[in-house]
Amino acid sequence: MSNTQKTGFVYSNEILQYRFSNQHPFNQMRLKLTTELLSDLGYLKPEHIVKPRIATDDELNLIHSYDYIQSIRRASHGILNDNEAKKYGLDGSDTLQFRMMHKHSARIVGGALNLADKIMDGTFTNGCHLGGGLHHSLPGRANGFCIYNDVAITIAYLIKHYDLRVMCIDTDAHHGDGTQWSFYTNNDALIYSIHETGKFLFPGSGNYTERGNEQGFGYTVNIPLEPYTEDDSYLEVLNETLEPVVASFKPDIILSVHGVDIHYLDPLTHMSCTLNALYEIPYKIKALADKYTDGKVIMFGGGGYNIWKVVPRAWTHVFLALIGEQQQQGKLPEKWIAKWTPYATCELPTTWKDQKLDYQLIPRRKEITEINMKHATQVLSWFK
Repeated sequence: MSNTQKTGFVYSNEILQYRFSNQHPFNQMRLKLTTELLSDLGYLKPEHIVKPRIATDDELNLIHSYDYIQSIRRASHGILNDNEAKKYGLDGSDTLQFRMMHKHSARIVGGALNLADKIMDGTFTNGCHLGGGLHHSLPGRANGFCIYNDVAITIAYLIKHYDLRVMCIDTDAHHGDGTQWSFYTNNDALIYSIHETGKFLFPGSGNYTERGNEQGFGYTVNIPLEPYTEDDSYLEVLNETLEPVVASFKPDIILSVHGVDIHYLDPLTHMSCTLNALYEIPYKIKALADKYTDGKVIMFGGGGYNIWKVVPRAWTHVFLALIGEQQQQGKLPEKWIAKWTPYATCELPTTWKDQKLDYQLIPRRKEITEINMKHATQVLSWFK
């Protein structure tokens, strides 16, 4: 990596206020844990920090309907009626109403847009927004812990204001349905999602036959993986499919979503990957950005619900990949462990390696690998 590259990191304590309830699995505490780990390591410095702003209604409207934005405003004040709550996806146990939700959700979007502008004006070459990645939110409906889809809005913003071809690479265990449906008939953006199959997992979409419609046909790429997919098969499929798609589309900038819920300890998914795969993914995407987009890439957070054992170590490597630092070895900083041990609901890890004490061997490994490769080969045939 050339030393001329500069990296932005979106953060403010206000981002932590995007929070449904104390018991809810989506917990922005993981962002604070990661940010402090990077600071304690000495890699994250004040000059990296990009402060978020609150996105305007016009910016949110690049993806979301005005009536939906107004419904979120009403929910912020506790005045959304039951029929509206149902219509706008705010009546279930996943995506709950909370105080000031419009402001806290629009701030996550504004953080992404601030970073995008700073990359386009040359302040930064690349950057990450680990508090974002809310890829399930639909144009007129909250969905899957996501109120406003900061990923989709940033894509639309880059197309509108900078006339860019944008590629989104989504490696979250859940299919990036909100982003996909927002651009399903559009050929300015290519949406690539590699995820656990929807057979047994929310949101149930993301079959490899979902390829876009009308002008957008061929601009949606889905790679569904079998439950219990392990590192080797995951990385094999990613390596086989990703670069041909990037090379074919020729993006001006890459946006990527780094949900870390493919880890075997994640409580909400059925994948069997380890930190080894999670450490590799951002380095692969960074290398593709250096090769195809002049280094321009924005890496978002996304899912990841084991907030003590998985997320901080995995997300730290998103930032390390961007600044050109190697994968970490050995022990985690004592300062970080001492600071968070009193709050942790389990024993904190002390090294960068997965201990794998409770890793289950997968008996159907060969069969899983073959099914995954079959889908990958099918997708590849479209880019030959």
